[in-house]
Amino acid sequence: MHVALTIADHLDRAVTTYGDRIGVIDEPEQPATSLGPLTYRHLRGRADAQAAALDAGGIGVGDRVAILSQNAARMLIAMFAVPASGRVLVPINFRLTRREIAFILDHAGARWLLVDPELTATVAGLEREVAPLERILTLGTDDATLYLDGVTPVRWEPDETATASINYTSGTTARPKGVELTHRSLWLNATTMGWHSGTTDRDVYLHTLPMFHANGWGMPYAVAAMGVPQVVLRKVDGHEILRRVRDHGVTLLCGAPAVVAAILEAAGDLDDVPGRGRVRILVAGAPPPTRTIERVETELGWEFMQLYGLTETAPLLTFNRGRAEWDELSAQDRAAKLVRAGSPALGVTLDTGPDGEVLARGNHVLAGYWEQPVETAEALADGWFHTGDGGVIDDEGYLTIMDRKKDVIITGGENVSSIEVEDCLHAHPAVSEVAVIGIPDPTWGETIKALVVLDPAVERTTAQALIEHCRDRLAHYKCPTSIEFRDELDRTATGKLQKFKLRAPYWQDQDRQV
Repeated sequence: MHVALTIADHLDRAVTTYGDRIGVIDEPEQPATSLGPLTYRHLRGRADAQAAALDAGGIGVGDRVAILSQNAARMLIAMFAVPASGRVLVPINFRLTRREIAFILDHAGARWLLVDPELTATVAGLEREVAPLERILTLGTDDATLYLDGVTPVRWEPDETATASINYTSGTTARPKGVELTHRSLWLNATTMGWHSGTTDRDVYLHTLPMFHANGWGMPYAVAAMGVPQVVLRKVDGHEILRRVRDHGVTLLCGAPAVVAAILEAAGDLDDVPGRGRVRILVAGAPPPTRTIERVETELGWEFMQLYGLTETAPLLTFNRGRAEWDELSAQDRAAKLVRAGSPALGVTLDTGPDGEVLARGNHVLAGYWEQPVETAEALADGWFHTGDGGVIDDEGYLTIMDRKKDVIITGGENVSSIEVEDCLHAHPAVSEVAVIGIPDPTWGETIKALVVLDPAVERTTAQALIEHCRDRLAHYKCPTSIEFRDELDRTATGKLQKFKLRAPYWQDQDRQV
């Protein structure tokens, strides 16, 4: 017997087994009216009502529905309602500029855009500028249109090979690529994530990780399947995270190293850190310092776990969690084990290429890049997904990421294309040449630095003026935090920038090059 795997399965189980349990506790402080606590049965009712609204709006199977929102219960509803009814969800990074959002909407062919009230000004009028876009609906304000209560939605015949979401990621090109993830890949990613993280129906999950980010790493689906209450946090704040851990009995949360740093800083103000001996924190986005891992265990009393992956892999490739064999080690020695990216997740095979690039095979890997066959063929060449990261696999089978082969900077868990930033700087009349690189940062893992050669024929400019030039055109997290003026940039005999040489002085005292 073969039964199609779809992400509807996770909510179906939540309703069947835990229907009257509180499934979601919405953010109380937000511009839309908070939905408050919702049972899993109520969450399912909202998802069905939204599917019925999509039917009434003429949004057909395979059509794309985009959402631009901070973490909110209404976004969680859409993460189930849109794909489970056969449509394709396009979650958009809410930090992007209007121009960047417009590109994604047009490229994906999104017909509807659901937007948080705080972000309506950013996208106002885009339905007149983006040809495929028919409607912009504000979450909370347009709920009467977004949810048709009492109407049974049209049943979608499940197809696990159908695209469930298109998640846009900044890669090596100036324009983001749309990562097609199928129901099967999302299902297996979420289920495997739940196994490796030890998720049970006794957990309470805190949404510190943005839901748009690789679909919240699949955790919204994984925890729903186990009936886990999900506490929504709209904006990351160390003190607020600790307060939610205390007030809601949180046991599990995810985030980039910057989130860990915010928690550690806030915990320094407390005599008694909540969640000691109870909380597990799953970290990814950049390799954290060993000392940070040690502090999570000693200062917070929380369990540290780490994964490695990419949007293209839904994202789970490796997982690292403390083992029984490590129980007698000191906190420092355990941290030295946990700093590795981890061993392959169940169903994942890893290898490294001749140049040290990490290669992966598994059911979590993307179906392709939306309408980009050339880039798809390159990424999946020779039957392997080419990650663009350099790494080593030790004798225990654990992967350690050592450097980045692609020109991608990961700052605070967000991917930034160095080429995109360079294109922006090149648009300034005073800039003759530019190379954008990532340099070490204790808070964000990496921060963005631009090495600039000025055009002698043009009036000189300042570092701050160039930064402001970028901030007017790009999402702020993509903008350089520092500018260094150079007389020339290192290039090969054929004129190619040698970024590894440009990066080397800033990373020479680091164990790893990311």
